[in-house]
Amino acid sequence: MTEKMTNPPSTMLTLADRARIVSEAEGSTIIGVHFLRQTPVFVLGEEALLFAPAEKRTRVAVHDGGILTSVADPLRIVTGGDDGKLVATDRDGNTEVLASDERKRWIDQVALGPDGAVAWSTGKIAHVKTGKGELREFQAASTVGGLAFFPKGFRLAVAHYNGVALWFPNAAGAKPEALEWKGSHLGVTLSPDGRFLITTMQEPTLHGWRLVDAKHMRMSGYSARVRSVSWTHDGGLLATSGSEQLILWPFDGKDGPMGKQPTMFAQSPSRCTRVACHPKQPVCAAGFADGTVLMVRLEDGALILAREADGQPVSALGWSPEGQVLAMGTEQGDARVLTL
Repeated sequence: MTEKMTNPPSTMLTLADRARIVSEAEGSTIIGVHFLRQTPVFVLGEEALLFAPAEKRTRVAVHDGGILTSVADPLRIVTGGDDGKLVATDRDGNTEVLASDERKRWIDQVALGPDGAVAWSTGKIAHVKTGKGELREFQAASTVGGLAFFPKGFRLAVAHYNGVALWFPNAAGAKPEALEWKGSHLGVTLSPDGRFLITTMQEPTLHGWRLVDAKHMRMSGYSARVRSVSWTHDGGLLATSGSEQLILWPFDGKDGPMGKQPTMFAQSPSRCTRVACHPKQPVCAAGFADGTVLMVRLEDGALILAREADGQPVSALGWSPEGQVLAMGTEQGDARVLTL
């Protein structure tokens, strides 16, 4: 791997003292954070969402038990829980149960698609509900590990043990295309231009395919499993957690990262746990297991301290739509909002 030097701590700019504290270690792990309009919404590990505008915070109960996953678009946050429910929550805190599993199987994989479509999984079954309310199902070879819609067209990537199935929900009876690679694939993402598909694995590595010819890409060198990935605003880099620095793989050429080394920034004594790229600028926020959050300028590696280390592993990061606000959450329930 190729490492680029970053600013030493003595010259690091800090904005950590400007962050607004929403909650301090309330006990419920924050598993995600999203923005509806300009309002940061923290997804708690148990039962509720925490709406945190500047003037007043509000808890909205959405599940009867643990919340396992969340995704969002500009209009809603969709969550899956261990109560077997898929729930959408809008900007005003109104909730709608989109699906409910009769056997109350966990819903821990969710993805949002075009025209209001939503996908989720229960065991081996991947479900899709179109924007018109039509239901589709596909049975994977094993338990679904990850879901992602293609950026163009109505196609869904379904990660599972030993590979990924590429499924057209509207093509009744058509056999999905199979991308095979031995091992447990626990997450999936597609490049914004739709040319590359990448999976996170149980092992400390990523695997990928160039979709035009299914050529393999293996991205290794991590010290732990990669649990968080984020594409830069132009789609040229994939930021990843899983090591003691921020690791970025290049995808700006026709071959992606094949034959290339990643760039590493923000060397740390602690492992990177979460990453979130700025929606408009070459900047990435990186959270670490010691509680530190750094904003990294990708042109030269310059650092801004957004949250100081306090021993609480960072579990959620999110930018507002214009990139003027960064929201941060930890495993112990500490939620903060930094306005730039």
